[in-house]
Amino acid sequence: MPTQRGYRQACGVARGLDIVGERWSLLVVRELLLGPKRFTDLQQALPTASPNALSDRLRELADTGVVRRRQLPPPGNVRVYELTAWGRGLEPIVVALGTWALAAPPTAEQLFVSADSAMLTIRTFFVPTPEQPEVTLRIELRDHGPAGLFGVRLTPAGAEVAHEPPEEPDAVLLTTTDALLAAFGGEDLAGLVAAGAVITGDPEVVRHLVAGVRVPASTDGSSSGTSGHGGRADRRQG
Repeated sequence: MPTQRGYRQACGVARGLDIVGERWSLLVVRELLLGPKRFTDLQQALPTASPNALSDRLRELADTGVVRRRQLPPPGNVRVYELTAWGRGLEPIVVALGTWALAAPPTAEQLFVSADSAMLTIRTFFVPTPEQPEVTLRIELRDHGPAGLFGVRLTPAGAEVAHEPPEEPDAVLLTTTDALLAAFGGEDLAGLVAAGAVITGDPEVVRHLVAGVRVPASTDGSSSGTSGHGGRADRRQG
C-alpha cells in the first residue's frame, strides 16, 4: 500500500485509490502509456512535481506492481520505468477520467500540456472514415524537444501512436502542441499552417489526422482539445 493512511475499506474503489490515489500517481501512469521513460523524461513531462514526490510515486507504483524498473541494454544503458501488464489495465480508467473531466467548468488559467498527453488525445479520439487509407506520419512537437517526436499510424481501425517515428512516413508535421490541439476537428489545414506548422510529404494525410480527432465538447460548447490526458494551454489538464 503506497500510503500509511489507507482507506481500510473492503471495496474495489477504495483499494484502487490506495494504489493510485496519491497525487501524481495517475499522471505517471498517463506518461508511461506510450512506452518507457527515464526519470528525467518524467520530470520534463510533470514539471511541477518535485523530484522527491516523483521518486515516492514511482517507488510506490513499483512496490504495488503497477510499474517496473528496467535497465536498457547498451548503447542506451539507462534505467527506465514502464507499466506492467497489470498497470496497462489502467489505460481505460485514465481515458474515462479524462473524458469525464471534459464536462468540468473551464478555466482561463495557463496550463502545461505534456507531449504524450497531446498525442494520447489522437489515440483516444481519432475516428476513421470507412475509406480511411493506412498511412503513417512523423510528428514533431517542437516545444517539447526530443520528447516531442512521435510516429502515428492511421488505419481503418483507428490511430496508433508511438515514440518511434516511421523511417519513411507519408507525411511529416512540425508544429507546436497548442497549434495541433487547436486544429483537431477542423476540415482544412489553414489554421495549422497560419500557426507556423511545416508540412512535408502528403498534406492530405495530415488533414485526415486533424479532421478525424473528434474531442467531445466541454460545458461551454467548445472542444477542450484533449480527453483529460492533458488539455489546451488555455484550459485544463489531467
